[in-house]
Amino acid sequence: MEERKFKGAGGTQGGVGSFFLGLLLASVGLYLLFQQVQVTSGFWQMYGMNTFGLTLLPLLIGVGMIFFNGRSMLGWALLIIGLAIILAGILMHMDIYFRPTSLFNTLIMLGLLAGGFGLIFRSLKSAEK
Repeated sequence: MEERKFKGAGGTQGGVGSFFLGLLLASVGLYLLFQQVQVTSGFWQMYGMNTFGLTLLPLLIGVGMIFFNGRSMLGWALLIIGLAIILAGILMHMDIYFRPTSLFNTLIMLGLLAGGFGLIFRSLKSAEK
């Protein structure tokens, strides 16, 4: 019988401890960074008028057609298209801002992130002999 050797993170000789420490550091850095990001959204407008109601039309017509006939391919297509239009509209009208913070806090967040990724990549690297 062939004896199996225990491999490190990613099947390499790298350290499992380094991998999990790097994962922890990167996770904390990402969490702190994401806490400083503010996401807002605006109204959907076309030619100065609010047009969100127009995006509901395919969805509502599709729902009505599905209630009338559950096997209506056109109804299901309108439902899926309506949901896709609404999702696309939400994503296209998002504004993402980085809230003001001190330089020290920013360096801590980015340092944790960079150090964590460095440890993760080092643990996945093959040990040279």
